[in-house]
Amino acid sequence: MRVVVADDHPVFREGLVTVLGDLPGVTVVGQVASGEEAVDAVQALSPDVVVMDLRMPGEGGVAATARLTSGFPGVAVLVLTMSEDDDSLFAALRAGARGYLLKEATTAQIGQALQAVARGEAVFGARIADRVLTYFTAARTAASSALPFPQLTDREREVLDLVARGLPNAAIARRLFLSDKTVRNNVSACLSKLQVASRAEAVAVARDAGLGG
Repeated sequence: MRVVVADDHPVFREGLVTVLGDLPGVTVVGQVASGEEAVDAVQALSPDVVVMDLRMPGEGGVAATARLTSGFPGVAVLVLTMSEDDDSLFAALRAGARGYLLKEATTAQIGQALQAVARGEAVFGARIADRVLTYFTAARTAASSALPFPQLTDREREVLDLVARGLPNAAIARRLFLSDKTVRNNVSACLSKLQVASRAEAVAVARDAGLGG
């Protein structure tokens, strides 16, 4: 697994690089001190995972995470930060981070989190996980009565949202970790259930309902 470390504190960053380098199967291919440098490093080094601090000079970790998940969907971002406030946590998740750990995490926990996010899983530190679960459970409950297109399954609605954002099937497959065939089947199901004849019509209907924003 190829890893880039982004943290503006040189002592912590270099220590983390040493620790990660000792983990089996992990190679630290780059270390940077800002969000801009993290994006440049990903473009140059093609890592599997970026370990991202949030508070850095210039472009912070949240903005860099959003750029990475948009421009390099195959790269996972694992946030490793001192920030445990809700604003930082949920901003990072909205930006596309797959994991969120506090810097108090042990070496074993960081290693396990690296493996998990590289597989496409979501992972959170023990003090973070309960808040994430509570937040999304409450959000799902509040939104369940107002979901657009109740005839669609959750997966079909998720695919339709990405179609409405202009993503082609291959990009949707990468984003959702699905096969191309599964995405095609979901798109076809959406067209049928929405009673539209084309992908363009589905996009128009979806955007009218607030998807694809």
